[in-house]
Amino acid sequence: MLFFNLSAFYFFYFAAVGVYIIFLPKVLHDIGYSTFDIGIVFALAPLMRFITPFMFLKHIKLDQNMFKIALFLSVVSSALFYLTIDSFYLFLINNAILGACLSLILPYLEVTAISILGKEKYGKSRLYGSIGFMLISLVLAKFLSEPHIALHYYLFLNVSTVIFALLLLKFDVEHKTTQKEESFSFFKYWPFWLSLFFMQMSFGGFYNFFTIYETTHGISLEMTSYLWSFGVICEILVFYFQAPLLKNNLLAIIKFCVGITIFRWLLLYIYPESLSITFITQSLHAFSFGLYHSSVVIYLYTLYENKKLAQQFMYGVAYGLGGFVGALIAGAVYGEYLFLYSALFSLISLIALFFVRKNQIL
Repeated sequence: MLFFNLSAFYFFYFAAVGVYIIFLPKVLHDIGYSTFDIGIVFALAPLMRFITPFMFLKHIKLDQNMFKIALFLSVVSSALFYLTIDSFYLFLINNAILGACLSLILPYLEVTAISILGKEKYGKSRLYGSIGFMLISLVLAKFLSEPHIALHYYLFLNVSTVIFALLLLKFDVEHKTTQKEESFSFFKYWPFWLSLFFMQMSFGGFYNFFTIYETTHGISLEMTSYLWSFGVICEILVFYFQAPLLKNNLLAIIKFCVGITIFRWLLLYIYPESLSITFITQSLHAFSFGLYHSSVVIYLYTLYENKKLAQQFMYGVAYGLGGFVGALIAGAVYGEYLFLYSALFSLISLIALFFVRKNQIL
């Protein structure tokens, strides 16, 4: 039952992410938002993901009650999209609230997934999130005739996510608080956190502007949705077969994935109008996200005793602060050199990894 509920949670959660990442930037662009406005909107939510974890170091306890509040507010924020989307500032505030909620939901349940399911079943459960992401990219591209259709899909998927998240609470793993957990050190492994930041920063152009980038280079919206889906199919294959790989040196795997990501962004920069090359770059998503994400999640699980807070910081620093800065920069420099900047950021991420030592103490 845990495997089914967790798989369903991942399916609906990442299907909602698909609507948010693939189609919402296009929706905002079509109703008159500038690329810089879009960059700001999609930068604020990850910024909240970065800020929120610091509240749980001393002042607030990350427990089931707080988790339920985050679920409730995520539904409210999704519903308020209808009322706020035509106002830049109201939509900005709404995204901030949503970002704070999302910074709690996924990392909270990731610890349960890893601790109970183990490495092999975690990957197989997580792949259902990729399936949800892929299906929504295919389906919504055919039915997105007007902006509010995307909002309908997002609200439905968010409500479904909350239902299965609540069902998972009975499997929640409670860890006893120790003095060591209370002194959680964000800076203890600072090169690794720096690498996480720049890696996700490199995705700013991809997550926020890939759809716009491809359609402006002559590729149709429907074909762009196929590109998204192809990348996710490759990601699914990695999630299914990754268990034996994750038994090896996780840090070496992470370095390999970051190196592949540098190559991926360079190809998109050099061949912006080549459909075949773009399909190749999407196949590399299996490594630059799929294998990379699993390796990072499990690596952090081995580093810290306070595992929920470690995962929350991972989403906060990488998908939060890194996503925030990456989205802002992508919105500001959008154009010919967009993915050249992405390649540079991922190169810095790779360099930082060579300074990581597991027993390092600041």
